[in-house]
Amino acid sequence: MLSVSNLSVQFGKRVLFDEVNTSFKQGNCYGIIGANGAGKSTFLRIISGKSEPTSGHVHLEPGKRMSVLEQNHNLYDEHTVLETVLMGNKPLFDVKTQIDALYADYSDENAEKIGELQQTFEEMDGWNAESNAASLLSNLGIPADYHYSTMAELDGKQKVRVLLAQALFGNPDVLIMDEPTNDLDYETITWLENFLANYDNTVIVVSHDRHFLDSVCTHISDIDFGKISHFSGNYSFWYESSQLAARQRAQQNKKADEKKKELQEFIARFSANVAKSKQATSRKKMIDKLNIEEIKPSSRRYPAIIFEREREAGDQILNVEGLSATSLEGETLFDNVHINLAKGDKVALISRDSRATTAFYEIINGKKEPDAGKFQWGVTTTQSYLPLDNEEYFTDKELNLVDWLRQWAKTDEEREEVHIRGFLGKMLFSGEEALKKCNVLSGGEKVRCMTSKMMMTRANVLTLDEPTNHLDLESITAFNNALKNFKGTVILTTHDHEFMQTVANRIIELTPNGVIDRYLSFDDYMNDKSIKELRNKMYAQVEA
Repeated sequence: MLSVSNLSVQFGKRVLFDEVNTSFKQGNCYGIIGANGAGKSTFLRIISGKSEPTSGHVHLEPGKRMSVLEQNHNLYDEHTVLETVLMGNKPLFDVKTQIDALYADYSDENAEKIGELQQTFEEMDGWNAESNAASLLSNLGIPADYHYSTMAELDGKQKVRVLLAQALFGNPDVLIMDEPTNDLDYETITWLENFLANYDNTVIVVSHDRHFLDSVCTHISDIDFGKISHFSGNYSFWYESSQLAARQRAQQNKKADEKKKELQEFIARFSANVAKSKQATSRKKMIDKLNIEEIKPSSRRYPAIIFEREREAGDQILNVEGLSATSLEGETLFDNVHINLAKGDKVALISRDSRATTAFYEIINGKKEPDAGKFQWGVTTTQSYLPLDNEEYFTDKELNLVDWLRQWAKTDEEREEVHIRGFLGKMLFSGEEALKKCNVLSGGEKVRCMTSKMMMTRANVLTLDEPTNHLDLESITAFNNALKNFKGTVILTTHDHEFMQTVANRIIELTPNGVIDRYLSFDDYMNDKSIKELRNKMYAQVEA
């Protein structure tokens, strides 16, 4: 279907890809993974024809059509929403444009040409194109009222959905997507997961959403050491098997047949789990292709995130009474919120308006005053906060990371460099990396610094507003495992489905018309019909 031959990419002295030879087969979904800077997005740009390699070439089977999820959200601002989706199938859209132009300047001489084009249009199922595009848009949360609006009239999140519909339109033979779940809500992501799990053509996707990769991928394509290696299975299988292989490699005294048996048992266990999942029916060949020879240790480095508590908290964690907040524009973000958190609660705090959750975190962490109501932390609690915007923590740009982290040390022992470097080292800032200045840090590095700070404070309550932002898959996975193992209380907001499902035992949803509070897993909460009706009612009351 799509092949890459002798592909090399070099920027100055840095070699990104070195003589890569690989192919992507019909009916498979490939999840491209790799450390930050490994070249995931660069590879997608090259195979989609938007960038040129240093050497080598990309070959798409003749007669096949490729579609790419557009990253420039303002590219189609002058076009209507429906027209933008139709442009996703360029051959069909070109024929339609020619027909429209000939009709606009109609003459007897044009009649024969129009007839030929209309026959071609019919063969391309062109007469159903607009209704198919409208159906896609509706499934992605763009109602019919918007279909003839210009793209410029839509907000950013709506544009993402339209561009997604454009990429999916016309059943392309090869579909390429870079971070398709960004700015999508739970319902839209679920729809996309189901769509792709049943998609018969080739999909190549980069995503930091592990649940999404698990739901749609038949293969993981790992970029490492300038090469690309395909592994049958989804992300969880790749991660768990690579960790198992790494442990086995460290067990020098273990016999080969014992290792083989352990790997066989692992594959059998994983296959049984996959058989029960929703994607098994459409991606059923995945299980059959799992084999021991493919299982290899990864060279990827994972942060050592471990949250310990200086003391155990008592039963009373946080009491919130009648809390309300509005936006700068005067919109109600949440109103009359009553919550009582108890020991052992791990809360997923959600809202359809992300400003509401951020405002709640700022209020309970003393960064903002509520419009009404009050809150009180338990006397035995200590809190550590990871904000959505961490810039205020990096105002002194000239500090190196050792001195930066030392600001939150409480004792002389904690201020010692060896102690500070221990926490930085856990977050992969070792050696000279620990002496980097704050003014050169990337977004992901700042989050890792903030995580070092949280670990060092040893709080028994963690409040986290979008902790996965800017992080790579390795850091996200390590963070997720750390929160699952943490014995204290967690209040968490994230778009990472796996975080929500595996960490939270309680869901609290903030609405402009009150709060919904349930001791349920995230999936059970989102799929409960009575809760769906209640949610829609609470938001509809405000909209009305």
